[in-house]
This record gives sequence, structure tokens and C-alpha cells, in this order.
Amino acid sequence: MRPLELYIHIPFCIRKCRYCDFLSAPSTIEERQDYVTGLCRKIRSYGELAEAYHVATVFIGGGTPSVLEGAQILDIMDAVRGTFPVDAGAEISMEMNPGTVTKEKLRTLRHAGINRLSIGLQSTDDSELKMLGRIHTYGDFLHTYEMARKAGFANINVDLMSAIPFQSVDSWDTTLIRTAELGPEHISAYNLIIEEGTPFFDRYGNGKRAKELPTEEEERQMYMHTRTILEEYGYHRYEISNYARPGYECRHNLGYWDRAEYLGIGTGAASLLQGYRFAEGEEPVKLSEREQMEEFMFLGLRKTEGVSREAFRTYFDKSMESVFGKVMADMGQKGLLEIEEDAVRLTDKGTDISNYVMSAFLLGEEE
Repeated sequence: MRPLELYIHIPFCIRKCRYCDFLSAPSTIEERQDYVTGLCRKIRSYGELAEAYHVATVFIGGGTPSVLEGAQILDIMDAVRGTFPVDAGAEISMEMNPGTVTKEKLRTLRHAGINRLSIGLQSTDDSELKMLGRIHTYGDFLHTYEMARKAGFANINVDLMSAIPFQSVDSWDTTLIRTAELGPEHISAYNLIIEEGTPFFDRYGNGKRAKELPTEEEERQMYMHTRTILEEYGYHRYEISNYARPGYECRHNLGYWDRAEYLGIGTGAASLLQGYRFAEGEEPVKLSEREQMEEFMFLGLRKTEGVSREAFRTYFDKSMESVFGKVMADMGQKGLLEIEEDAVRLTDKGTDISNYVMSAFLLGEEE
């Protein structure tokens, strides 16, 4: 049996944030129950597939999964365990927002087997939270975080967002320090991306109102300060935007970057199985060897440890240099890639412009 990661999508939220382009929307009690019923039915439909796999991680994301009742999360996890063999030490994560749980719901989540929470804070500044369209205050977050600890959750991630409108380097530093002092096991610190189809794009897209956004230099300072401050509090950066205390790296996300097989269940959820990529309701598309090699590089380079030349040879029966030699040499000469005996990784300079470096591996020609 092969290891498998499960991603379960809950497309509901209380109110859509102004920057969000995820597949999510407000819903009624009836709509949520109908969705959960259909979701459990879909999970059980994978009985034949489940015979070939054992589940190593589960990630319940959204949306805001914590808008569901605790009993509904129990039903979902019962369907998973009734269909798939789940490892005894499986990492089972669930996203949640402050203000959407109670002590009773948190206890039910623990009973359901959830052992890792990912809490969306974004900022410790209430004016920034209001501007983002978040439904909570910093005080709400602190209350939720304290309840989660008292409920027994010993593995908590906190999501933060930098480069947001009107944010200063000092206010970002304050958010980092306040969060780190709470001692979560993991911190995800992402830059805001202005996505089409969002209220933020209407206001800031195509360079509009640029004065309200941090400058490129301020963004760079925020990124540099993130690493410096969090390292002072005992966190190490193991991926471009993710920091953890030793042993608390997100195993589910590491699987994505390592191209592990995963099955997405729920509206719009994506999967990678047996060399095929597909989203819920779409026909699977077979990835060519070239596409798989490109993914190996641009996903793996997100990790601070980089990619392994030996692993590449094992997967594809050819050397990394025979496929990407020109790109590797070019990026190395520019000081963007560090090439050691086995590992190929981004330098600090390369990390600053990681999208540029990774895109080069989509354009390289075989030698």
C-alpha cells in the first residue's frame, strides 16, 4: 500500500474577505448539511481506490471549515476512517477562523481526531483586520487560541499576511513579535497577492492606489524581518513562507512540495494520483515526463533544503543536469541557486525573486 494525502474542501465562510479568491461563500444551515451529506457519500465512493493506499495526512481546508458543526466534522472523519486505512500517527489538520468555535466544538474536533489547527489571524492590528474584511478582532483570536490550548491542541499554526494596504514595517514587526510570543508550533507568513475578481483587485489592481500599498523595498524589509524575528523565537524557515519549531513542519504541505500523491475531495478540490492531475468533476490529465520534471523542480525549490539530484535520478532515470543544465548554470552564475554535491537550493538572493527562478525551469530546453 502506498501513502496518500487527503485534502477535504469546505467551501463555506461567514463572510468573504476582500482579498480572497478561494472557492468559498456564505451559506445556510441547510446548504452546509446537504454539502456534508454529499461529501461523506463521495468519500465512501473511493472504497476501491482505498485498497491501494494508507492515509498519512488529512487536511480540511476552505473556506472556513470551522463554520461546520462539530458533529459534521465527526461525520466527515468517520467517513474517512470507514473508507481508508488511516495511519495511527497521521497528521490531521483543520483550518479555522477566530470566533467560529466554542469550547464544546473544540472538544468535539479533538474527539474527531483533529490534531493540528491552522488559525487565520493575518494581523494583530484591529484596523488592518477591519481593512482586510476579517470577521474577528485580535482579542477574538487570543480567546480562540487560549480555548484551543485548553482543549488540548498541541500543534497549532497561525496564518499571517504582510504587504497589505496601509501596513508599515513596524506594524508587521509587531504582528510577528506578538504572535511568536504566544508560542504556536508553526507560523505561515504570506505576502498579499492582489487577485482578479476580488474587491481588492477593483481597488488596487493594475497599479491603482499604489500609495496605499507598501513599496517593493518595504515588502523586502518585511520578508527579511520575518526570518530574523522568527528565528530569534526559535522558528526555522523550511519553505519560502513557512516557519516551524523543530519537528512541527506541516507534513501535508511538505507532501505537496515533494509531489506526494494526494486526493482532493469536495467542490473544486485538486488531486495528483498515479501521474494524473485533476480537479473535482473534471477529467484526469496525464502529466508528461517533462511536466513531472518541471514540477519536481519548481515545487521542490520552495523548500529551504531544495531538491535532491539523486532523488531526481531515481524518479526519472536521468541526471538533473541533462535536463536543466543550462538553467542551473545560468541561475548559479547569477547567484540565485546554490548547487552542492546533492542538493540544489535557492540562495537568499534567489528566494527574494523565487518566482523568477522557478519560472525558468518551465522554459528550459533539454540539452
